[in-house]
Amino acid sequence: MNGLDPVLHHPTKLTVLAFLSGCQEAEFSVVRDYCQVSDSVLSKTATSLETVGYLRARKGYVGKRPRTWLSATRQGRAALAAHLGALQQLAAAAEAAGSETGAEGDRQES
Repeated sequence: MNGLDPVLHHPTKLTVLAFLSGCQEAEFSVVRDYCQVSDSVLSKTATSLETVGYLRARKGYVGKRPRTWLSATRQGRAALAAHLGALQQLAAAAEAAGSETGAEGDRQES
Protein backbone atom coordinates (compact mmCIF):
# COMPACT_ATOMS: atom_id res chain seq x y z
CA MET A 1 0.00 0.00 0.00
CA ASN A 2 1.31 3.40 -0.90
CA GLY A 3 2.54 5.49 2.02
CA LEU A 4 3.50 2.66 4.37
CA ASP A 5 7.11 3.02 5.46
CA PRO A 6 8.96 -0.32 5.32
CA VAL A 7 11.33 0.85 8.06
CA LEU A 8 8.42 1.44 10.44
CA HIS A 9 6.77 -1.88 9.62
CA HIS A 10 8.69 -3.49 12.49
CA PRO A 11 6.72 -3.04 15.74
CA THR A 12 9.75 -2.11 17.87
CA LYS A 13 10.88 0.60 15.46
CA LEU A 14 7.35 1.96 15.29
CA THR A 15 7.01 1.95 19.08
CA VAL A 16 10.37 3.66 19.63
CA LEU A 17 9.68 6.40 17.11
CA ALA A 18 6.12 6.90 18.36
CA PHE A 19 7.37 7.27 21.94
CA LEU A 20 10.09 9.70 20.92
CA SER A 21 7.67 11.79 18.88
CA GLY A 22 5.88 12.62 22.12
CA CYS A 23 8.91 14.20 23.75
CA GLN A 24 11.89 16.32 22.85
CA GLU A 25 14.42 13.77 24.05
CA ALA A 26 14.46 10.69 26.29
CA GLU A 27 17.17 8.80 28.10
CA PHE A 28 17.97 5.39 26.63
CA SER A 29 16.80 3.52 29.74
CA VAL A 30 13.41 5.30 29.73
CA VAL A 31 12.81 4.32 26.10
CA ARG A 32 13.99 0.76 26.80
CA ASP A 33 11.62 0.42 29.75
CA TYR A 34 8.67 1.90 27.87
CA CYS A 35 9.19 -0.40 24.89
CA GLN A 36 9.85 -3.38 27.17
CA VAL A 37 12.92 -4.51 25.26
CA SER A 38 16.49 -5.35 26.21
CA ASP A 39 19.42 -2.96 25.92
CA SER A 40 20.71 -4.81 22.87
CA VAL A 41 17.35 -4.76 21.07
CA LEU A 42 16.94 -1.02 21.67
CA SER A 43 20.55 -0.38 20.67
CA LYS A 44 20.09 -2.21 17.34
CA THR A 45 16.74 -0.52 16.76
CA ALA A 46 18.14 2.93 17.52
CA THR A 47 21.11 2.34 15.22
CA SER A 48 18.78 1.24 12.43
CA LEU A 49 16.54 4.31 12.88
CA GLU A 50 19.58 6.58 13.10
CA THR A 51 20.99 5.14 9.86
CA VAL A 52 17.87 6.19 7.92
CA GLY A 53 17.80 9.60 9.64
CA TYR A 54 14.70 9.07 11.82
CA LEU A 55 16.48 9.20 15.18
CA ARG A 56 19.38 11.07 16.74
CA ALA A 57 21.46 9.67 19.58
CA ARG A 58 23.36 12.02 21.87
CA LYS A 59 25.96 10.76 24.31
CA GLY A 60 27.07 12.53 27.43
CA TYR A 61 27.59 12.16 31.15
CA VAL A 62 25.53 12.63 34.27
CA GLY A 63 28.23 13.04 36.86
CA LYS A 64 30.74 10.35 35.94
CA ARG A 65 28.16 8.00 34.45
CA PRO A 66 27.86 7.79 30.67
CA ARG A 67 24.35 8.30 29.31
CA THR A 68 22.67 8.17 25.91
CA TRP A 69 19.67 10.29 24.97
CA LEU A 70 17.48 9.55 21.98
CA SER A 71 15.31 11.93 19.99
CA ALA A 72 13.18 11.75 16.86
CA THR A 73 14.42 13.90 13.99
CA ARG A 74 12.15 16.12 11.92
CA GLN A 75 12.44 13.52 9.14
CA GLY A 76 11.50 10.76 11.60
CA ARG A 77 8.44 12.65 12.84
CA ALA A 78 7.31 13.25 9.25
CA ALA A 79 7.83 9.58 8.36
CA LEU A 80 5.83 8.50 11.42
CA ALA A 81 2.97 10.86 10.57
CA ALA A 82 2.88 9.60 6.96
CA HIS A 83 3.02 5.96 8.07
CA LEU A 84 0.21 6.42 10.59
CA GLY A 85 -1.85 8.25 7.96
CA ALA A 86 -1.36 5.37 5.54
CA LEU A 87 -2.40 2.88 8.23
CA GLN A 88 -5.55 4.91 8.91
CA GLN A 89 -6.37 4.96 5.18
CA LEU A 90 -5.79 1.21 4.99
CA ALA A 91 -8.10 0.61 7.95
CA ALA A 92 -10.78 2.92 6.56
CA ALA A 93 -10.64 1.25 3.13
CA ALA A 94 -10.88 -2.21 4.70
CA GLU A 95 -13.81 -1.12 6.86
CA ALA A 96 -15.60 0.36 3.85
CA ALA A 97 -15.00 -2.80 1.81
CA GLY A 98 -16.25 -4.93 4.69
CA SER A 99 -19.37 -2.80 5.02
CA GLU A 100 -20.09 -3.12 1.29
CA THR A 101 -19.56 -6.87 1.38
CA GLY A 102 -21.74 -7.18 4.47
CA ALA A 103 -24.53 -5.17 2.81
CA GLU A 104 -24.34 -7.33 -0.31
CA GLY A 105 -24.52 -10.46 1.84
CA ASP A 106 -27.59 -9.09 3.60
CA ARG A 107 -29.29 -8.44 0.23
CA GLN A 108 -28.45 -11.91 -1.07
CA GLU A 109 -30.00 -13.55 2.00
CA SER A 110 -33.30 -11.69 1.49
